[in-house]
Amino acid sequence: MFKNLDIKYYFLLIFFFSLLILIGALIIEYIYGADPCKLCIYERIPYLLSVLVCFCGYFFNNKKIFLIFLIIIFIGSGILSGYHFGIEKEIFAEFSGCMSEEIKSLDKDKILNSLQQTNFGCKNVNFTIFGFSLATINFIISIVITTLSIYIYKNEKN
Repeated sequence: MFKNLDIKYYFLLIFFFSLLILIGALIIEYIYGADPCKLCIYERIPYLLSVLVCFCGYFFNNKKIFLIFLIIIFIGSGILSGYHFGIEKEIFAEFSGCMSEEIKSLDKDKILNSLQQTNFGCKNVNFTIFGFSLATINFIISIVITTLSIYIYKNEKN
């Protein structure tokens, strides 16, 4: 299926797909009011990087180098979103960076105030699409893009 796909168009496809994901994340945050946790914010970084890499891959020569960067970016994205998924399913312990600063303190009023906020840590899922958390969807997308990128890299003649 992707054997005859020009690598330039693959970069263009991932470029627009990454932009769509970033715009979707902002819509979910600012229009639907789903506050992201720290890991959710970190999971946007690979998509920002992929926009830059795909832009360069589309316009510059030596496209295999940019494809390698894309593979590395989405392997990292898969690890990050897989870790987040594991926290949501309580496979991994939630790291302290996910918790509110008020929770880390021993002041009763700060802890009570923090508990009343809508977003409490990285293990709470506050938005789903078809029953899947955004971390789960991101994990699946990262695996698919990594797999496709490796396949295209192996079949690219450049």
